[in-house]
Amino acid sequence: MKRYLLKRILQMALVFVLVSMFAFAIIYFAPGDPLYMYTSPGKSSFKMSEEQLNTLREDLGLTGNVVHQYVSWAGKTLTGDWGISLNNFLPVRPQILERLPGTAGLMGAALLLSLVLAIPLGLAAGTHKNKWIDNIISGFSYVGISLPSFWFALLLIIVFSLRLGLFPSSGMRTMGVNSAADVIWHGALPAVVLAVNNMAVFVRYIRSNTISQLEEEYVMTAASKGASKQWILRRHVLKNCLLPVITITGMNFGTLITGSFIVESVFGWPGLGTLCMTAINNRDYPMIMGIIMLSCTILLIGNFLADILYGIADPRIKRGNEVRHG
Repeated sequence: MKRYLLKRILQMALVFVLVSMFAFAIIYFAPGDPLYMYTSPGKSSFKMSEEQLNTLREDLGLTGNVVHQYVSWAGKTLTGDWGISLNNFLPVRPQILERLPGTAGLMGAALLLSLVLAIPLGLAAGTHKNKWIDNIISGFSYVGISLPSFWFALLLIIVFSLRLGLFPSSGMRTMGVNSAADVIWHGALPAVVLAVNNMAVFVRYIRSNTISQLEEEYVMTAASKGASKQWILRRHVLKNCLLPVITITGMNFGTLITGSFIVESVFGWPGLGTLCMTAINNRDYPMIMGIIMLSCTILLIGNFLADILYGIADPRIKRGNEVRHG
């Protein structure tokens, strides 16, 4: 297991370096001089001297060849210096960290909601293959997969905000109110929109794996020994059905950071999704690079945790690696 984890860590390091090169290439190969964004009219109220420009160029790591610039930028990024925003001339890192809790909370709630609903629905559909309950659940999952998030978001706003007045249509807090319940109230609709697509995907995976697991010999053996169907589902089938879901959940860790650009924009949720959209529209390269590197880091961590959970849930993976390296 140790060799397996070490191999995964080395793979993560390689991916991180490759992504960092891609992020650096965004600003390096961008047309024009990046300093123009700092000194153009409307961005600065005074004209910088040549000495000030040279100092700024050195601070941004824009001196020397491409290798020197990349090493300089990567070193500053690893030490927490993510540059200065081209949009408001404030440090990038505090702005990202300020928006991070809102996006992580919203996406985490959506992911948890999708898992809580998908597991029983997927098991029910798989254990009642081609019956009416399977047809209904499968029909809803197909709708959930194909449902455009922006359309569904607008539909919920019209029905539950404008018509019924049960939930707010935008924002994360009510003015003058500072409580967790108020944040949950504001996040209910966007969390539902984000959960529907994930839930539909999870249901399809769990249903498919439930059907295949019920045809395995160990299920027939347990049934021949008098074990009840519910006991077999809880003790054996469920664990094996969740293996692919663990992988998909790990891959979704990246969305805990980047959020959903569309959903956050529709609901006016002040998260990293809206921050990244603003950065893209304004060509704020340091902000884009910071968000890319942060989301990459969280995605790699999520996949690493998924691999660990995979080994815990299925000891055959651990034993297989030990046999190959033994």
